[in-house]
Amino acid sequence: MSRWEKYRASRTSWGINVLGSFCVEIEGSDGTVGFATGFGGPPACWLVHQHFERFLIGADPRDTNHLFEQMYRGAMFYGRKGLPVAVISVIDLALWDLLGKVRNEPVYKLIGGATRDRLDFYCTGPEPVSAKAMGFWGAKVPLPYCPEEGHEGLRKNVEFLRKHRESVGPDFPIMVDCYMSLNVPYTIEIAKACLDLNINWWEECLSPDDTDGFAQIKRAHPQLKFTTGEHEYSRYGFRKLIEGRNLDIIQPDVMWLGGLTELLKVAAMAAAYDIPVVPHASGPYSYHFVVSQTNCPFQEYLANSPDGKSVLPVFGDLFLDEPIPVKGFLDVTQLDKPGFGLTLNPAARLIPAQYLLTPNPERPLGTSASAPKVAEEKKSEDHQGVINGVVDSIKDLTTS
Repeated sequence: MSRWEKYRASRTSWGINVLGSFCVEIEGSDGTVGFATGFGGPPACWLVHQHFERFLIGADPRDTNHLFEQMYRGAMFYGRKGLPVAVISVIDLALWDLLGKVRNEPVYKLIGGATRDRLDFYCTGPEPVSAKAMGFWGAKVPLPYCPEEGHEGLRKNVEFLRKHRESVGPDFPIMVDCYMSLNVPYTIEIAKACLDLNINWWEECLSPDDTDGFAQIKRAHPQLKFTTGEHEYSRYGFRKLIEGRNLDIIQPDVMWLGGLTELLKVAAMAAAYDIPVVPHASGPYSYHFVVSQTNCPFQEYLANSPDGKSVLPVFGDLFLDEPIPVKGFLDVTQLDKPGFGLTLNPAARLIPAQYLLTPNPERPLGTSASAPKVAEEKKSEDHQGVINGVVDSIKDLTTS
């Protein structure tokens, strides 16, 4: 969107936060509750109630593969990518949280156990100097200017990156987030112009749909590292990215691509090609996955403090006990709680979904307001279906 001057100042200017967030709560027959949050807001709540709930009520939560396939294939005609798959992702994460609580084990123990004692982080934010001071092994910065700003924009991009390189010294790793804004010729040109800056990797240079373009930039600069995957969905979307072997790292988002169930399949595919998997953000949902995988060397921390100079919980005040990296790492024992180990903050500002949806979950499509309700299995007032509500307090979950 940076090609339009009106929307260059910030991602919120063009609506990155327009949908907001939502939460899913799934209650087992024994009263155990699985909980997860993610991207989608009121439209996500509508999809859960009107479509995906039918696959969940009365199902066995241990059948994660089966439930994913039913939801994914049931939505295929309108949602192979994007919002519907992101909604499925949150449902899937709530199922894994439920399973961990039922079995009294952390999620990472359910998917292979720990492959290390600590999890190391790099920091995405505006201040590499602060990232270095906080103990992160590297820093990723957003590229400020786009191809439409011409030669002058290219010069400013190089100056911007050179300033950061000089601020942290020659050896501290710097990565560049291009957020799908470049094209093949520009990527080749800017990478060449920055060869002396020792950029660790160039991220999301191209549109997610330009898989052939990654082959061209890799041929032009075989010695450089290129990454993508944040905005790709499902194992089918990642298949071509992986098979082409033009990427040095893939970066799926567990809250978007289809949840933990699908991420495990993508990671297995990538492992067969010796391609590392470094998930995009997603807090503890990613942490449990990364520590269980041998081809996931580290994790991203997304700086969400106003100045980018302090480490705060990824999900704000939604949880009471979200683990955060200290001095750039997290001890795996901090994940040793049932499920994802997150306790919902009673003071979190949650809006019950029935107040936001049209039609109201109590009045499905095709039912008039005055018509008698179809008899359903009685649900408690506190647990209407699988939706707990939308989160009003989380801002810009999708910012990278």
